[in-house]
Amino acid sequence: MASPVIVLGIESSCDETAAAVLVDGVLRSNVVASQDVHARWGGVVPELASRAHQEHIVPVVEAALGQAGVDRAALTAIAFTQGPGLIGALLVGTCFARSMAQALGIPLVGVDHMQAHILAHFIRDGNDRPVPRFPFLNLTVSGGHTLLVLVRDYLDMEILGGTVDDAAGEAFDKGAKVLGLPYPGGPLIDRNAVGGDPRKYRLPIPQIPGSDFSFSGIKTAFNGVVQRGAASDPGFVSRELPHLCASLQQSIVDVLLRKVQKTAKQCGVEHIAMSGGVSANSALRMQFDALAHREGWQAHVPPLAYCTDNGAMIAMAGHYLLEAGRTVGLDAVPHTR
Repeated sequence: MASPVIVLGIESSCDETAAAVLVDGVLRSNVVASQDVHARWGGVVPELASRAHQEHIVPVVEAALGQAGVDRAALTAIAFTQGPGLIGALLVGTCFARSMAQALGIPLVGVDHMQAHILAHFIRDGNDRPVPRFPFLNLTVSGGHTLLVLVRDYLDMEILGGTVDDAAGEAFDKGAKVLGLPYPGGPLIDRNAVGGDPRKYRLPIPQIPGSDFSFSGIKTAFNGVVQRGAASDPGFVSRELPHLCASLQQSIVDVLLRKVQKTAKQCGVEHIAMSGGVSANSALRMQFDALAHREGWQAHVPPLAYCTDNGAMIAMAGHYLLEAGRTVGLDAVPHTR
């Protein structure tokens, strides 16, 4: 009887230290340690993120192994986020993974963070969920990236479009900062938008050719709306907060879904999917499903636990890369882009 394939996945690209264990492609544990230290600064501070990863990585990995009931000696391979991300944060995960793989004499698998977000659709955790059928179009939306990717197979992906300036998650967070909301602002925009009129403050929709995105114009226009309102009425933001949040949110969602609709038709796909931290936004999820229903497409979004950065998606990507024999040497280095 063949020994099980056990992959430890390690994620440290930004401000979450995470680890997960997959046994024969089935998730056994998924542990995430968030970093609250950044809230007071209104955004992620790279140096503080690196220090927090150093503090968290050993207990997080130990917790993942313990919850999975797996001894480190039984591991088949170690997968780690090789990039993109913050260089200091990536170095912590990379060095830890390299050292552990060398000590155990097992293969090392370097994972692209954005590819892993897409493969989060295929995480098996005991719950029976439909998965996208190849080929499918994936909208990958996070704090640092906004991509449209044609996915032909687990490891065969083509980027069809990306952002020419800010990412969608960055637009959410910067809009929240203008409103005086703490970091991370994206979830707070979503929460405060409930009950607001999403069309009260109309923001410009960028006309970017092809499948590319732009959000800097929305961000600038929103900043102008808030500044003008506050200049004439000190209570403007607090009174109008639900409408401001709903308007910003709807503008970003409009940009994203217009591109999804256009590109999916051009590709002739029947399945559309979405992943990444911004895919946790409730308005985006609801309207993404509604778009798929109108067009007769199947829509797929991972559970919330697999939308934000996590070790399970890194382990899942590592599983497929290991099957394909795509490992890296112990001299592997991280890449920021």
